Amino acid sequence: MGSWHDKMRQNDPILSMGRKQVVEEEEESESPLLGKSNAWFSGCVFNLSTTIIGAGIMALPAAIKVVGLAVGIAAILFLAFLTHTSLEILLRFSRLGNAATYADLMGYAFGTLGRLLLHISVLVNNFGILVVYMIIIGDVLSGTSSSGIHHFGVLEGWFGQCWWTSRSFVLLVATLFVFAPLGFFKRIDSLRYTSALAVALAVVFLIITAGITFIKLLNGSIASPRLLPSITDITSVFNLFTAVPVFVTAFVCHYNVHTINNELGDSSLIQPVIRASLVLCSSIYILTALFGFLLFGESTLDDVLANFDTDLGIPYSSFLNDIVRISYAIHLILVFPVIFFSLRFNLDDLIFHSARSLNLDNCRFVLITTGLVTLVYVAANFIPSIWDAFQFTGATATVCLGFIFPAAIALRDPHDIATKKDKILSVVMICVALFSNVVAIYSNADALFRK
Repeated sequence: MGSWHDKMRQNDPILSMGRKQVVEEEEESESPLLGKSNAWFSGCVFNLSTTIIGAGIMALPAAIKVVGLAVGIAAILFLAFLTHTSLEILLRFSRLGNAATYADLMGYAFGTLGRLLLHISVLVNNFGILVVYMIIIGDVLSGTSSSGIHHFGVLEGWFGQCWWTSRSFVLLVATLFVFAPLGFFKRIDSLRYTSALAVALAVVFLIITAGITFIKLLNGSIASPRLLPSITDITSVFNLFTAVPVFVTAFVCHYNVHTINNELGDSSLIQPVIRASLVLCSSIYILTALFGFLLFGESTLDDVLANFDTDLGIPYSSFLNDIVRISYAIHLILVFPVIFFSLRFNLDDLIFHSARSLNLDNCRFVLITTGLVTLVYVAANFIPSIWDAFQFTGATATVCLGFIFPAAIALRDPHDIATKKDKILSVVMICVALFSNVVAIYSNADALFRK
């Protein structure tokens, strides 16, 4: 049976492309000093952690407010476990099927349609994430207007409303001097230092929030946290479900795992990388949700960053607000190239699947990179309402990448290696993902109609 699968893969140009690409990239990256495995373990941990931690971290305190502290922490730990399971399934089936990419694995299990669905999901998810990140960066630095009220950004608060503090100019400078240069790296391991800094900035936000919380605890201005959800009527029951998409999408990083694994070289190290990343991100998530909810209580907003636009009731409140917002904006700027890396690869693989490796074709590499960066910039400036569209398409694509596709591969079981535990957990993942999608779509549609 194994030899028949190998023969089919050798005769299929689409499925064999991933193996060809990895060979070409290894030939390109091999050096007399480093050999093929020149990605640092710590760099891989930071890159995977940066893929996980994004804008969603700011929604966790609000999710905790909805479901209660105890249920929220349990949900984070449960989703971290499901994520580990789904990643283990992906890598185990990839190893046996000699699949170098996520698209290879989907193509092997479900043919050309599976490969196409994977590419579309990554493109929708990653492009939506990048546009939203750029919009949030613009909001934080240049301010935003809502319902006729203008909320000043950090730069506006410092220097006033000038042409060089406007959203379009600030994002143009960030695009030209940060997004574009970092987007032109050909190996994701080259981003290990910026990823480490991005994780460090998330920790800075956590430390500041924790410090403020402890100060207010000492002066007795913080009430005891609610451990369980408050259920008073049918509306409050339905409101619990709105927190589900926040938890479900918190750990999705699957579209970058194969790339990190390929650059790591020694496949035996990828599982420790995944475990270290999940432990690190789970700790940051739990502490951020805990201290954010403790600090603002029932006043916690959907994006806890918005709570740092008011007087915190402690000395140097304005200064701390600016530090929090700036660190968060820089964090998103540094997360951008890691998400962009997978977006570019999947677009190229979708359009030029029979061509040689993108890393070996400089002209194609420059054109695709420049085109994508420009498109994201234009979308962030002229379609700010993309957030509403992203809540529909991005959430759906995200849970497909993180849970539905890995579970479907295990249930399809092309290698006949799935255990009973694999199949049970796969059914659980599909149910959780589908439920999350239905809730997200319904709640977002209801919000739009109410507007």
